[in-house]
This record gives sequence, C-alpha cells and structure tokens, in this order.
Amino acid sequence: MAGDVINLRQFRKRQARTEKEKQAEQNRLTFGRSKTEKALTKALNEKAAKSLDHGRLEQAGGEASIDRKKP
Repeated sequence: MAGDVINLRQFRKRQARTEKEKQAEQNRLTFGRSKTEKALTKALNEKAAKSLDHGRLEQAGGEASIDRKKP
C-alpha cells in the first residue's frame, strides 16, 4: 500500500523545466517568424479590412442606419 517515494526537490525542478519548455514553445510560435511571413500576415489583414470596409452601407449623413418600425 506504500506509494512511490519521490524527491520533492527533483519534482519541483522537473516541473519548472516543463513550464520553461512550454513558455519557450509559445515564444517560438509568437516571435519566431521571418520578415516575409510577418509582411504576408500584415498584407492579408489589410486586404481583409479593406474588403470589409468596401461592403459597408453609408447614408448621406455618414452613418449607416436601418429604418425600423418602433414596436
């Protein structure tokens, strides 16, 4: 009925290494992109924003509004 005996110091160190590796992986995904990949992402975001803006309906007053009957 005795459980496995573990060294708490070693467990804490192993856990800290695991956490550091998770953070390193996240940083590689976030900051590890080349300049061309960043430029491509920026261009795609700008294109999406422009196509969204081109689809807006604008009134003469500048604001888009829909006439609705009040209940």
